[in-house]
Amino acid sequence: MPTPVRTLALSPRATATGHALAAAARRRGLGCASLRQWRAPERPHTIGSLYAGPLFADAVADGLGLGLLEPPMDWLATLPYELTGRHIECTTVARARTLRRPAFVKPPNDKGFPARVYPDGSGLPGPDAVDDDTPVLVSDIVSFTAEYRLFVLDGEIVTGSRYAVRGELDVVRLERDPLQEEVLGFASQLFAPGAPPLPSAVVVDVGTVDGRWAVVEANHGWASGQYACDSDAVLDVVLRAACPAAEVRPRDTRFLRQVTRAVR
Repeated sequence: MPTPVRTLALSPRATATGHALAAAARRRGLGCASLRQWRAPERPHTIGSLYAGPLFADAVADGLGLGLLEPPMDWLATLPYELTGRHIECTTVARARTLRRPAFVKPPNDKGFPARVYPDGSGLPGPDAVDDDTPVLVSDIVSFTAEYRLFVLDGEIVTGSRYAVRGELDVVRLERDPLQEEVLGFASQLFAPGAPPLPSAVVVDVGTVDGRWAVVEANHGWASGQYACDSDAVLDVVLRAACPAAEVRPRDTRFLRQVTRAVR
């Protein structure tokens, strides 16, 4: 009996990255299916990966038998100032509500509330909207001049793209950007021996602040937009970042996403 073709599952929300990944999957002989409901299909046996936003992924991953890799919630806060260019604290939203100064506040791995500059903690969602113990990152306010997205597999940057200049969308493939070598040189420090660990498949954003390189954030490999990145290389990252739970590599088990909240 022939081995069933593995399928890449997509969320109901159509995106440019989803279309590009579907085409890349089909080029290498994989199946591709857009899921229509917020639950796993009754027979998901051939589905081997997923590209979707966190809420949808939480709704279907267990039913699909997938393990989802994500960066540690406090990863950005564990980096030295020399790599971030700003002071960053990983705390709870309850503590962040007591802030009496402007700060940039964001949920580490989700979109539970808007990531933006808050004049003080009083502007954050209340306990009726967000649980007090929800983790958040609180950082100094900085303005990135240019920002780049890097897809990483086993510590190697496999493709990249500039995506913004001075806060405005400005997309170009990394190979065509004059700062390519600087981007790669800076980002390589994030995967050097002794650096705070990340999953084997992950997305990292970096940029420049006042002429210095700094880390923007780390993101899920299975949920990040590709901008001008190479679709085939992005697919390689997605296939590892969201794979059958039984195939998650031992060094990646500590990075498995835990679904703890109710989903629709």
